[in-house]
Amino acid sequence: MRKIKLTREEQAIEDSLEEFVPVDRNEYEQIVQAIAARKKDTVLNIRVNSHDLANIKHKAQRLGIKYQTFLSELIHRIAQAQ
Repeated sequence: MRKIKLTREEQAIEDSLEEFVPVDRNEYEQIVQAIAARKKDTVLNIRVNSHDLANIKHKAQRLGIKYQTFLSELIHRIAQAQ
């Protein structure tokens, strides 16, 4: 049988399959709802100070995430605050 060479991404996916944990129907529905609630379906264009953006990018980099994701999470938290 011929061995297939996987890319790094494909190998990471295959390796993560070993971590699969089955969940019950209720927990599955909660996961589906959480994913749907966080779906990004609108584009927002804003102008910001370049110094502020540089600081945001730096903070996001320290967290190991993209700055767009960081800003999206901030907006989400503000929108959910009561």
